Amino acid sequence: MRNAPLLGLMDKMIKIFILVLIAIAGVWFFYKKSSAFEPMFERQQGESAVAPVPREVEKWWMERHQEKLVQKAHEDQIDLVMIGDSITQRWETNGRAAWAKYYSHRNSLNLGFDGDRTENVLWRLENGAVDGLSPKLVILMIGTNNTGHLMDEAADTADGIKKILDFLQNKLPMSKILLLGIFPRGFEAGDQQRARNDEVNQIISGFSDEQNIWYLDISKSFLSANGGVSKKIMRDGLHLKRVGYEIWAESMEPMVSRLMQ
Repeated sequence: MRNAPLLGLMDKMIKIFILVLIAIAGVWFFYKKSSAFEPMFERQQGESAVAPVPREVEKWWMERHQEKLVQKAHEDQIDLVMIGDSITQRWETNGRAAWAKYYSHRNSLNLGFDGDRTENVLWRLENGAVDGLSPKLVILMIGTNNTGHLMDEAADTADGIKKILDFLQNKLPMSKILLLGIFPRGFEAGDQQRARNDEVNQIISGFSDEQNIWYLDISKSFLSANGGVSKKIMRDGLHLKRVGYEIWAESMEPMVSRLMQ
């Protein structure tokens, strides 16, 4: 009987230990599950911004590519295509309301893929992403994962964008292309990654001929007077919140409306 308190204490310690193990296992499972959807930001030897590269090791990425091929095959008509990375993909989540207002009635297709760089877009294009289409307008914004995660030189990222444009012009000769400047990155005006994006934008603005390709930079629409970005617009200095998508759509609408006439 004198050992009862000790036995009770040991019983409590065992229960606590088991609960800790369960918690650790839960955290590990959640991490493994969520990390399967995290984009990979490493290049293998020989890869570059201008050489088409798939993200085959990321199951979700290949599945989304196949889903988009099926989606476009079942659409009677597609008049507007948006191509890009996570900022474009998230029209489907944070930007859903603005998409419904501005683009649903325009027979639109979202080809944004979280984490994509120029080389990944090139691979998707070369593997059927726009095959069989002849949209009135293609909107392209890509490059922030080249400059931000890999710190590619601005000229290299611009070369990748130029190669995408060349492919689109060859594949979709009747379509107009609206090339967007890469959106501001970071909350402060002096952010180094934003400066790299600005360098890219200076180069790619020269790709516009206003016959097949038009260039539009709406960066200032997201900025305050001192060049900062509000957390009401971008949650992390990169990805837009709902209000950010409303700003994007409103700022781009005059050009989109004109080019789709």
